[in-house]
Amino acid sequence: MTLQLGDQVPNFTQQSSEGEINFYDWAGDSWVVLFSHPADYTPVCTTELGSVAKLKPEFDKRGVKVIALSVDDADSHQGWISDINETQGVTVNYPILADADKKVSDLYGMIHPNANAKVTVRSVFVIDPNKKLRLTITYPPSTGRNFAEILRVIDSLQLTDNYSVATPVDWKDGDDVVVAPTIPTEEARQRFPKGVTEIKPYLRMTPQPNK
Repeated sequence: MTLQLGDQVPNFTQQSSEGEINFYDWAGDSWVVLFSHPADYTPVCTTELGSVAKLKPEFDKRGVKVIALSVDDADSHQGWISDINETQGVTVNYPILADADKKVSDLYGMIHPNANAKVTVRSVFVIDPNKKLRLTITYPPSTGRNFAEILRVIDSLQLTDNYSVATPVDWKDGDDVVVAPTIPTEEARQRFPKGVTEIKPYLRMTPQPNK
């Protein structure tokens, strides 16, 4: 199964470091970041899981739940979590799916046989409250992820879901945004009272409307 943007993601029930999880029930009405790891006790993953634990208040602020996945079992996860807490100076505060039978990995296309047939790649899935897939990023096993970028994309998705704007290159929360091309400039000036700057007829900028 190849998941594409806009698809409804499949539900599953799987063991985790925090007990059995039914994904839809666990997600509820929240946004979700699901991110996979090649295996327990891997060095890059250890740093990533520590970083997400530190960033969890930022995810919480945006109404986002985080959940990791590794293809080892729940007992192995507990030992690894102890190492993460010790080495990264954190307390892992979110579940890690124990996908020993690779049920979830196969459902979500986390196994890339030409890269490595035995382990999950570093995939990131951002899923909205309607269980629709909004972002996928896949990293090679050797490269750690940038979770500040994941937060940036979530800020953009949540903003553009509510306003007729898009976010330009390297946008950060608080920066100016692009007026949607479907809105005529005069209508845009009424809709965005903070002002509209027309650089080209198709390129109009306005201050971020929810700031």
